[in-house]
Amino acid sequence: MSSSCVHAVPLDKTPSVRTTAQLPLHLADGREAAGLMYSFHGLSDGKEHFALRLGAGTADAPLVRLHSECTTGDVLGSARCDCGPQLQESLTRLHEEGGYLLYMRQEGRGIGLYAKLDAYRLQEQGHDTYAANRALGHSDDERDYTAAAEMLKALGLTRITLITNNPDKRAQLEALGIEVAAVRPTGVFSGRHNLRYLEAKVRHTRHTLLLPAATEEA
Repeated sequence: MSSSCVHAVPLDKTPSVRTTAQLPLHLADGREAAGLMYSFHGLSDGKEHFALRLGAGTADAPLVRLHSECTTGDVLGSARCDCGPQLQESLTRLHEEGGYLLYMRQEGRGIGLYAKLDAYRLQEQGHDTYAANRALGHSDDERDYTAAAEMLKALGLTRITLITNNPDKRAQLEALGIEVAAVRPTGVFSGRHNLRYLEAKVRHTRHTLLLPAATEEA
């Protein structure tokens, strides 16, 4: 952990819930949902990840969505990715069925916002999203879900139903002691601005997306 983290905690401290707060939400379809937001002590990466519980969340293997922060998609509605629609869809499903959103502060598959914008510029010059990351000296995907597993355990969850199209999320969680009883895919939110991006996710990291006819050579 960097010495610049002024709120750093010892790595051997067992992660725990720090505080909870009620958070009423307006869903994309106009309905209102009652959420409960959690912060945490002792997460190993020192970042301010948070969890949001919607609905009862009492199932044996409750729904869980691990959603990586995407300022451009979640906040600004970027059409270059599918992050914003995935987030809104997940909130609706969690409201209807009960479960948890874990919002992970891992912008740009872990490379940060500024580096993601640098990667966007390279994509405009013809790179796909993974080639752009590599050209900047990064790995294809630098996200580590150790903190997510710590959050789930702090919430008393060791058996879940995971909402994802990304097989790496399941693999990492299971290696960290979280039983993934089932996986449910998100919708496919493709359009003219993000189809090449989604095709690259299928080709490089085996995301389970059924896409329209390819526009990019393998």
